[in-house]
Amino acid sequence: MRLLHSLAKTHASFDDPDLVSHAGLVPVMALAQRAGLPDLAAGHVRPAGECGVNAHLKVPCLVAGMAAGADSIDDMGLLRHGAMPALFGGIRAPSALGSHLRCYTWGNVAQLEKAGRGFLTELCREAPLLPGADTLAFIDIDSMQKRVYGHNKQGAKFGHTKIQGKSLLVRGLNALAATISTPLSAPVIAATRLRGGNAASARGAASLAARAIGTARDCGCTGTIVVRLDSAFCNAAVIGAVRRGGAFFSVTAPLNAGIRAAIAAIPDDAWTAIKYPRAIWDDQLGAWISDAEVGETEYTAFASKKGQAVTARLIVRRVRDLNKKAAGQGELVPAWRHHAVFTDSPFVLVQAEGQHRDHAIVEQVFADVSSGPLAHMPSGVFAANAAWVAIAAMAHNLLRAAGALASLPFAKARAATIRRDLIAVAARTARHGRGHITLHLPEGWHREQEWRSLLAACGPPAEAA
Repeated sequence: MRLLHSLAKTHASFDDPDLVSHAGLVPVMALAQRAGLPDLAAGHVRPAGECGVNAHLKVPCLVAGMAAGADSIDDMGLLRHGAMPALFGGIRAPSALGSHLRCYTWGNVAQLEKAGRGFLTELCREAPLLPGADTLAFIDIDSMQKRVYGHNKQGAKFGHTKIQGKSLLVRGLNALAATISTPLSAPVIAATRLRGGNAASARGAASLAARAIGTARDCGCTGTIVVRLDSAFCNAAVIGAVRRGGAFFSVTAPLNAGIRAAIAAIPDDAWTAIKYPRAIWDDQLGAWISDAEVGETEYTAFASKKGQAVTARLIVRRVRDLNKKAAGQGELVPAWRHHAVFTDSPFVLVQAEGQHRDHAIVEQVFADVSSGPLAHMPSGVFAANAAWVAIAAMAHNLLRAAGALASLPFAKARAATIRRDLIAVAARTARHGRGHITLHLPEGWHREQEWRSLLAACGPPAEAA
């Protein structure tokens, strides 16, 4: 690829009032209106103060900006470029949106989170977000330490995070999130909560799990629900909340003395080889020849807590520990590394263990939002950042719904891919007839069919129907 004209003969002029850079916001925000986002914001979110008014306009502005790739308050200026005011009404300046967020109290953030859960429920009615949810759905709960750099960030503290497998202390804010997915779908965000940077992972996780299960039921997850968590959430309060919600739990068990004793009691003939990275299928034996095996036993957790003891399955995966083999010597006694899962899952051993490993899908969601709206915590006010996290979850779910309506590949595509291929497309606006407007998009656009499918599926906004 090369320039056909020299720079001396190339000129630029920013003078066309009919161009827009993010024409994909038209069908995306039509979908948001069909799902009732303005009405949900107006009905639930009521910040005080002069700048807290018109939440039904300002919250959709923030969602639209994040859907288009804004990761700071100043980036919301992209909503006012070119002919955007000819396509959308109620657009607010970045300064007005920032002032609106700073009006939020912790109670207003809870109102916003409630509106977000209602928005997800409506999106599931408008788009096939969770196919197969009437049979099986997974809720994954985890926390993310988000690094911040400002000296005046409220709530910023040092907390643990893992970077390339190493645990480090990072100064930041801690976001707790619950996602919903099925074996056929990409995950959507059901609930969020921002906490101080030094918060323990499990703080507030019990109530978040209860809300996530309720949201999953509202979204059509009428079948089996399995809540997957890592070892930081292995406590009686969280597991009790999951069971009260009518869901099954699958939590990584910490290798304490009781767990080790239970693992040691598993008979040698009770281990089953599983398909693992170096596994080989033996046609004669009809089984996997693998360096990983799984077994299970019964285990009672939290027995020391009166009335909170839980008896369930302890599923253990053991993997050959090749690092403990002495140099130049053969292996006399196999050395194993053990990974235990405490669960009441109704599935068979190999299936339940494999499903728990898929809990890592929540890390993909964190990576997705970190490359988009959560690249920064934009405000120095804690409640404003908490509101920003809740709105980022709405934008993520909206993009997931738009992708599901566009095509099957986009239903599981990363948010960055959806923004690049469906939203960040330039168009020229042209008025004709009585109140009609046509978007002239680039000829030969490589995602023309998906864009048309999204536009057709969204239809006219609900209030114009």
